[in-house]
Amino acid sequence: MDTVSATVLAGGARKMGKTGLVVSRLGYGAMELAGAPQARDLSENEAINFINRIVDVGINYIDTSIDYGLSERLIGKALEHRRGDVILATKCGCKVGVEGTEKHHGGESHTFTGENVTAGIEQSLRRLRTDHLDVVQVHGSPTRQQLEDGGVIEAMLRAKQAGKVRQLGISARLPKLTEFIEVDYFSVVQVPYSPLQRNNEEAIAQLRKSGKAVICRGVTGRGAPAKNWATRPIGTADGEARDIWEKAKLDELLDGMSRIEFMIRYVLSNDDVDVAIVATTDASHLAANIGYAGKGPLDSKRLEEAKRRLTAAGSAPGEGKYRGGGPTPVL
Repeated sequence: MDTVSATVLAGGARKMGKTGLVVSRLGYGAMELAGAPQARDLSENEAINFINRIVDVGINYIDTSIDYGLSERLIGKALEHRRGDVILATKCGCKVGVEGTEKHHGGESHTFTGENVTAGIEQSLRRLRTDHLDVVQVHGSPTRQQLEDGGVIEAMLRAKQAGKVRQLGISARLPKLTEFIEVDYFSVVQVPYSPLQRNNEEAIAQLRKSGKAVICRGVTGRGAPAKNWATRPIGTADGEARDIWEKAKLDELLDGMSRIEFMIRYVLSNDDVDVAIVATTDASHLAANIGYAGKGPLDSKRLEEAKRRLTAAGSAPGEGKYRGGGPTPVL
């Protein structure tokens, strides 16, 4: 970007698909800036200072959403003076006009019409205090027919043609994800992916082959492996992720790594992934995640053994099951 050198980007610099954007391989997911009760209760000053810290340590890809409570407003206040340092990605199709920390994400309230998407983009521009959004992704995992019949694609393309949006995308997962692999109107696709949720692994390769930029969320499984499984990754049943970890005996492969280091470096070992998103409001966790990403991919022998064990334990590429929503994170 304008003032952040590619040599200091967290996890290294990466050309993001065919978008022309240069991103840090480690990105930041702003769900944790939603405000209480959705997330940790931070004062505005604490949040603004933390957001600037994220950029200072080399993360230049920030992913937010209308659905994430206070996050867009806080990011806008924090980064208005350094807009050129960051790539801002947000989402559309969400409920527009919700103020403060009113909770609506958990209800997955999405409306896939051109009118709602246009209103959402305009609202995000105001809240993020910017004249353009680098990436706008459809939220809520709709079908292709829903988007096309509802006029969503036309509305997004109009926003792009007007210079209000630079890249268009979708946040999706299998089985609906397959409908968007070859479409020409989306250049960015966000999917859930971690060692404990490998369902989309083959689809990620197909997305990359088609020229899409791939953004991965759920990389650390909501931090569950480091929190004695007191929470769980979004999209999993109670105890499911822990069972996979223990059946795969992944602790045997750590060799001094923390569990979160393993999770992050596993995802970064997949060269088809452009950005691995982490989410925290804890400065020590942020610093640790930056350090883990800086170590790069796992060695090939450890990676292949992990995949073998994970497949046997029930985490393998393929549709699998995904349970919408998720638990409140342990803070």
